[in-house]
Amino acid sequence: MTPELTALTLAAILQIVQFILFALPANLELGTRYTGGSRDYAPDKPMSKRTARLQRALNNHFEGLILFGIAATVITVSDQSSTLTAACAYAYLIARILYIPAYAYGLNPWRSVIWAVGFMSTLIMLMVALF
Repeated sequence: MTPELTALTLAAILQIVQFILFALPANLELGTRYTGGSRDYAPDKPMSKRTARLQRALNNHFEGLILFGIAATVITVSDQSSTLTAACAYAYLIARILYIPAYAYGLNPWRSVIWAVGFMSTLIMLMVALF
């Protein structure tokens, strides 16, 4: 397996971990009657700031993972894996790991800086694939 696909697999596992990090407090705060229901209506009480941030970080990872998945797949399928693309793949993964506590604890502007590292890593991989 290429380093890019290894990083992609680890990023997918991170997505599962993020879901658990969000789901546990959300179930405690909102109750399983709401979270296990159809959610046709807003909950009786809002989530805490930290739990809401964990949800937004989870959603953000879904968005970033789509582009990173494309980049890792194209690099691998086109046999363009290199030291640069491997470094970018692991930079993306490390940035996504650091993004979780940065968002959960409201570490601004570091959250945005960390996000930008992951985004730029993906962009570089896509550019390498094209050129």
